[in-house]
Formats: sequence, C-alpha cells, structure tokens
Amino acid sequence: MHLLLRVLAGLLILLGIVWILQGLNILPGSFMTGQIQWAYRGGLMAILGGALLLFTRRRPR
Repeated sequence: MHLLLRVLAGLLILLGIVWILQGLNILPGSFMTGQIQWAYRGGLMAILGGALLLFTRRRPR
C-alpha cells in the first residue's frame, strides 16, 4: 500500500510540474499553454503530491 501511495504521489508531483510549465508558456503544445489557471492548478497538485509523499514516509509500518 505504501508503494502505491508513493507512486501516486510521484505522479501527482510530475503532473503538477508539467501543468505549471504549460501554464507559464514554457512547455508548449497543449490547450493549457499560456493559461495561468493551469499553473495554479499544477502548483496545487504538486503540493498535494508532496504532502502525500510526506504522509507515506511518516506513517509507521
């Protein structure tokens, strides 16, 4: 279960970073390119992924 949560956290962080870059018009090629709301949503997603990663590391086995 911990492994699954860690993989999910990593995916959330990576997807959040991609959304941030697309929202800031750094990574072109999508309908999200240049739309700042996607940068905000990506930031939130990356923060949630980081929180999930911390949660899985602090739980006793």
